[in-house]
Amino acid sequence: MLERLNQAMEHIERHLDQAIEVDELARIAATSEYHLRRMFSALAGIPLSEYVRRRRLTLAGAEVLAGRATLLEIAVRYGYGSGEAFARAFRAMHGIGPGEARRTGAALSSQSRMAFRLTIEGSSTMRYRVVDKPAFTVAGLKTRVPLVHTGPNQAIMDFVRGITPQTLERLEELSDQEPQGIVAVCDDLDPSRAEGTELDYYHGVITSAAAPEGATALAVPAGTWAVFTASAPVPRAIQELWRDVFTEWFPSNPYRSRSGPEILRTRLSPDKTEADAELWLPVEPEHS
Repeated sequence: MLERLNQAMEHIERHLDQAIEVDELARIAATSEYHLRRMFSALAGIPLSEYVRRRRLTLAGAEVLAGRATLLEIAVRYGYGSGEAFARAFRAMHGIGPGEARRTGAALSSQSRMAFRLTIEGSSTMRYRVVDKPAFTVAGLKTRVPLVHTGPNQAIMDFVRGITPQTLERLEELSDQEPQGIVAVCDDLDPSRAEGTELDYYHGVITSAAAPEGATALAVPAGTWAVFTASAPVPRAIQELWRDVFTEWFPSNPYRSRSGPEILRTRLSPDKTEADAELWLPVEPEHS
C-alpha cells in the first residue's frame, strides 16, 4: 500500500502545474478515493488537498523570488484564475504578498515533499477482529460538531453533559447487539478530515428497535467492520487508537475504509482517567 501511495505522491510532483484529479491518484494507489483521503490525512497530518495547495505555493514562491516570470504568469501556471486569488493564497501561506516578496527578497515558507515509510518496531500488537454485521439502527441524540484531532472535543463534552441520566437509561434499554451499551457515533465527516470541519455526532445505542420519541435514528446497511480495542489514558486512548489504525493496521492488511459511520464504545475507570476503547470502522477488502 505504501509503495503505491508513494507512486501517487510522485504523480503529484510531476503535475503540480496541471490539474490533479483525486480519482487518478486513487487509481495509482490502487485504492478508493475515500480510503486515499483517509490514509493521507492520517499519515501526513493534513488533508490531501491542503498538501497539494502548499506544494504548489512552495514552487510558486521560488518562482516569485527568481523574478523570471510575471506574477500573473506564475498565478496561471499554478491554477489561479486571477492575480488577486493568487495573492490571497500566497499571503495565507507565506505571510506576505507576492509583489512585496519579490521586491524585498523575503524569506518564504516551504512545504517539503512527502514520502511514506512503514517503521516496524515490534513492541506492541494491535488487537482487532473483522465482523460481518447485518443492517442495524443507531438510535440516540444527534448534534453537529467540529472535528478535533488532539485533546478533548469541547462541543461533544458539552452536548453529552446536557443529556439526562433518565434519557440514557431509556436508550440503553434498546441496546440489543454489539457494540453493547451507550456508544458515540460519528457520521457524515468531510472527506478532507481537516481540523474544524463538521460531522454528525450521535450519542446512543446500536439496536434493531425503532428510535424512541425525541431521539434520532440512523439506518446503517449490512457490511463488514474492523473492530479495534485499546486501553489507555483519556482522551489519548481514543485519538491514538484511530491514528494507529491508519498508520499501522491499514498499510499491513488487505482492507480499506469505506463510507459509513464510525462507532466508539468506551468504558471509563472509576476515576475517569483511563478508558477501555472499542472502535468499529466500516471496511471492505482492498481489491473488492
